[in-house]
Amino acid sequence: MELPKLEFAPMEGITDHVYRSLHHRFFPGVDRYYTPFLSPAAGKVFSRKELEEVLPENNAGIDLVPQLLTGSAEQFLAGANILRDLGYSEVNLNLGCPSGTVTAKGKGAGLLYPERRELLVSLLDEIFSKCPIAISLKTRLGKDGPEEFEALLELFSRYPVKALILHPRVRTDMYREPARLEWFDFAAAHWDAPLCLSGGIPTASGFRNVFRDRPLPQAVMLGRGLVADPALAAKLKGGPGADRETLRAFHDAFFAETARRLSGQKPTMFRMKELWTYLILLFDHRDALWKRLRKTVSLTEYQVLTRRIFDELPLLEEADAVWR
Repeated sequence: MELPKLEFAPMEGITDHVYRSLHHRFFPGVDRYYTPFLSPAAGKVFSRKELEEVLPENNAGIDLVPQLLTGSAEQFLAGANILRDLGYSEVNLNLGCPSGTVTAKGKGAGLLYPERRELLVSLLDEIFSKCPIAISLKTRLGKDGPEEFEALLELFSRYPVKALILHPRVRTDMYREPARLEWFDFAAAHWDAPLCLSGGIPTASGFRNVFRDRPLPQAVMLGRGLVADPALAAKLKGGPGADRETLRAFHDAFFAETARRLSGQKPTMFRMKELWTYLILLFDHRDALWKRLRKTVSLTEYQVLTRRIFDELPLLEEADAVWR
């Protein structure tokens, strides 16, 4: 059985270029990465930090697609032109972010609201007629009910979409509710271009369960499950799981680079704890050390606790995922 392409979902605050480069080095197996969303703005278009994310020298050897979050065709096209000049041949439009601060501005999943349909049509008309590179879409099913997706899918079919990445939840589901996989089946039956499933696959066994009775799509996007188990893509391709030594080396390299790049103890601790929110799920009997790690404000204690996690806690075969 030929596997679909395995793609790494963009996760704000975690999968920046430092994380991507180290993940690619220590845990090969991902076919394509996506940047956390870039928000092009009038004037400078990208901030210095955003530009860092897409510079070719920061993503050497990685198949990377930049993702843009905007409701403005002008800003989208300005960003796409910069990306074209940097050598990119594809850009992804984020129609999936459910954050209230994003949707209130008519961005992300906020563009899927029925009352904003004219705005979405106008945006798609302009960017697909003028963009110098291919456009893929990452979308949810709609705002409140999955039946909204029928009209959205018909709308998307009017354009030369490079690939449709479907996160089969509505905006109000956020990330809490189970993925509505029956609507991915609907998309597979009614969509002719490449289709990617994003969401609902936390582990290798979860992958097998999802595709036991349905055809494999062209691509599958892995997010939280892949951060929790960095070797998940490699395991799906028949490779070994993450061993303790490789996990430690990956963590230590990420910690060192994070501490070097961020000014001060507090931002470094915040960034590392975000990573551990997922990575800790790969360790058994974790509660006591994880509780102490969440509370610590000392980098010295952080290093002691993480050494104990790697040295003392049993490593699970699969991340003990608490989502589906």
